[in-house]
Amino acid sequence: MARKFDTCFFERYAAITLSSLIGKEFDCLVNRDRPDLQSEDDRSIGIEVTRAMEESRAAEARLLEDMAGITQGRSDSETEQILQYGYSYGLGKGRYIGAKELLYWKMALPMRRILESKVAKAGDGFYGQWKKMGLYVFSKDDLEERDAIKIMHYTISLQKYQSIKYNRLYLADVNDLFVCNLEDGLQESSRMLRYLISQQQREQFYMEAVEEERS
Repeated sequence: MARKFDTCFFERYAAITLSSLIGKEFDCLVNRDRPDLQSEDDRSIGIEVTRAMEESRAAEARLLEDMAGITQGRSDSETEQILQYGYSYGLGKGRYIGAKELLYWKMALPMRRILESKVAKAGDGFYGQWKKMGLYVFSKDDLEERDAIKIMHYTISLQKYQSIKYNRLYLADVNDLFVCNLEDGLQESSRMLRYLISQQQREQFYMEAVEEERS
């Protein structure tokens, strides 16, 4: 993509989705450091924003294109073949991964590594203490609800014995935002909400984040 994006683009995009999809309580968020998003006038909300994906410029560019609704380079027949066959298709080019392998890799190194790192930093007090503390993770891969549940429980297990914990986990792929309540003593049915992101909203959120960068 022609435009140069800094990492703050993802933080702005995260703030926009939280405010638009969940509620006005997130209107107060500003982009600072430790953590990335903070309530402007008090310490009521602090949210760290990160990405679980392979570490390369090409991967970042593909994620940005997906977020913007750009689908160049892949035909409907190719997509259908990838999903039906279930294993790698075109893997030699480093472009696609099949559905069965995807189930394995979704919780492989990128996601596990970023969760372990961010949870450990929170427990060490790196981000300070907040009344509500959240971790917002962008996923390059599409997540099913069962994937989000696995990730949620893994995060709960990581911070089980920490005094400083995340209250919420936000898992964002291109089409969904999963909001996971990590607090103790909750029934399973009340732990997760799933917000669908339409094509129109994808374009809207993306352009709002870009416009904020220009201003």
